[in-house]
Amino acid sequence: MTPSQPSIQSRRHFLRSTLATGLAATGLASQAVVGGRLMANSALLANGSGRNPKWESATRRGLDYLARTQSSRGQWNTPPYPVAVSALAGLALLCSGSTVTQGPYAKQLSRTTDYLLGQSRKNGLIGDPDNDQRYTYGHGFSMLFLSQVLGEEGLQDRRDDLVDVLNRAVSFCGRAQTPAGGWGYISAKDGQDYDEGSTTITQVQGLRGCRNAGIAVPGEIIESAKRYIYKCQNSDGGISYSSQQMGSSRPAITAASLAALYNAGDYESKKVPEMLSYSRKELYDIKRVDDAFGHWHYTYLYYSQVVYRQGDEEWLPFRDRLYTQIEGMQTADGSWDGQIHDIYISACNLIMLQLDLGYLPIFQR
Repeated sequence: MTPSQPSIQSRRHFLRSTLATGLAATGLASQAVVGGRLMANSALLANGSGRNPKWESATRRGLDYLARTQSSRGQWNTPPYPVAVSALAGLALLCSGSTVTQGPYAKQLSRTTDYLLGQSRKNGLIGDPDNDQRYTYGHGFSMLFLSQVLGEEGLQDRRDDLVDVLNRAVSFCGRAQTPAGGWGYISAKDGQDYDEGSTTITQVQGLRGCRNAGIAVPGEIIESAKRYIYKCQNSDGGISYSSQQMGSSRPAITAASLAALYNAGDYESKKVPEMLSYSRKELYDIKRVDDAFGHWHYTYLYYSQVVYRQGDEEWLPFRDRLYTQIEGMQTADGSWDGQIHDIYISACNLIMLQLDLGYLPIFQR
């Protein structure tokens, strides 16, 4: 898997230098730089990039909601998918610019890291196969979260732990891949080689995060996953749910597949423009939460990443509509509700709301 972007350290150094220069020029150099990331205030963000102050307020209230609902053991008490949801909530907090050592959510991020490291098993799986019937979601999201933490961890013993867990997680991912190149809700061996799109995308993005962080990822794992996605494509450009259940195209799976292909460095394949055209037709106008294709937050978690990579001409009008809709759905306690669990919905929305702040390498252009 060949990296298509600069290293994490060089990107963060560039981001830090660029932002510091801009702040100095505007007399705002006193803003705090935390762990290599700028903790910019909302007024600067609103004035500098057209961000509505209401979005910043909604983001702060949402992050505070996640912070106060985390347990002392580092997870969120969500009966379905506890590992996956905790990793997503941790990613939402990371998107704010806090790190495991500095920033307003450092304590929560450190706890999340401890929890996910504690879920690592000897075979490399990050999760609990005895209590989670779809443990590959948690494995993929955990790889993504921990890989983003690795670049900011200053303690050598903690870095060693993270590297060990991620190396074993990548190895497990390779063994869990089906002969077709995808992943199912559980490993290929445990699931009789069943695979489907949503878990495949989760693994690819997690593997890309690991690769960016310096963890060795065999290229054939990713190439096989790309071939799997292409195999699932229909004549309209969209992607089917599974290579074993080819049928109508799924907007959610198509958007997620595009994001995964971008993470894999695939921008040139002739199939990518076809997928992008299908996604634009189905998703760019932003359908209501209750529209028929379902899984709205999952869909736009990934489609927002796709649109952001197209550049500001396409991103900014889309962002304004998306963020305004998300802000308008927030409840009084700072959360959002919906399918699966409020923590899951809140984490998805917060990642989207902070996407173009550019703090996490995995989401950068």
